[in-house]
Amino acid sequence: MSVPTPVTAVDVPPPPPPPPAPVASSSSSSSWPFGNLYNRFAAWRKSLDLPNPGTVENLSKEAKQTSLNNYAFDGARADLSKSLSMNPMFQVTHSFHLGSQTSPPTYHFGAMFANDRLFMHGNVDNDGNMSARFNQGWSANSVSKVQAQLSTTPGQSFVQLEHDYQGSDYSLNAKAVNPSPADLSGIYMGSYLQSITKNLALGVETIYQQQAPGLSDVGAAYLAKYTSTDRNWIATAQVQGPGVLQASYWQKLSEKVDVAAELQVMAAPGRRDALATLAARYELRMASFRAQLDSTGKVSAYLEQRFAPTFAFLVSGEIDHFKVCLANAAKVGVGVMIESSSLTPEEMGMVPPPGVPAVPMPQP
Repeated sequence: MSVPTPVTAVDVPPPPPPPPAPVASSSSSSSWPFGNLYNRFAAWRKSLDLPNPGTVENLSKEAKQTSLNNYAFDGARADLSKSLSMNPMFQVTHSFHLGSQTSPPTYHFGAMFANDRLFMHGNVDNDGNMSARFNQGWSANSVSKVQAQLSTTPGQSFVQLEHDYQGSDYSLNAKAVNPSPADLSGIYMGSYLQSITKNLALGVETIYQQQAPGLSDVGAAYLAKYTSTDRNWIATAQVQGPGVLQASYWQKLSEKVDVAAELQVMAAPGRRDALATLAARYELRMASFRAQLDSTGKVSAYLEQRFAPTFAFLVSGEIDHFKVCLANAAKVGVGVMIESSSLTPEEMGMVPPPGVPAVPMPQP
């Protein structure tokens, strides 16, 4: 009698999972061609490796640093400053100015605080006029700024809100002066500067001003900046409305000498005027000398001589050759800049934190 063979259990593999449901691809959407076009444009733009053109506010910074417009003074002047901290930077300043032919004697007290993200500067004079600046850096390319002034003179008080953004090859700026949320009055400005090539940058600045409801004005300015490949010379031009032109040229002749030329032309209806200025700067080891000549016959010079790292002697002079026989045709100014510190020599030798701008001595 035969015995039936027992049946062993065989592991049966589970059935394969069902295929996933088809998902709508983003390439089938109507916006994909535009996204693909933008990606191709961004890749082409990145391949050009264009530099950042700088801000519109500093369009002709090199020429302004060479000229005397921000340095010349007359009478007697003394700036006394003391550094209380290096990191973060904290400094106070006392400024005295007297004997001027164009302004009464003044005294200013200022304080400055700065670190790698924050910058604050305040100033008050003997008449009670106060001014303040506040800069907040959100990133290496984004900075918000607030500037305000409270004056005892009617119409001189203002507040200014500003934001700067610098991309890889462009700069954006938005600014509002005395904005009023109630009736939207104030002055609003926006600017855009774009590098077209590695040497040429073009931009536009728009200005909208509303003094009262129903009373507004709109203007635009067109900008151009050309920088040489070796960055030894820079030419700029700015056209503001019909008949208003500002142009500048700056060139570095050597490590110690640079020259600048500026031209301002106004050919608006009812007024025709032009002013040309030539300036030169010579940097010595312990001194800086500036000279300037303009088309109105004014010759100016400015000397800053440092006898020590904490002591500088200033001399400023100006003479108008076309009005040499009249009063106030010549102006002379002398001054001193003294810096003191309660820090140790090791602390004084510390490098300022990154991102802190080099701030000049407050001008009275």
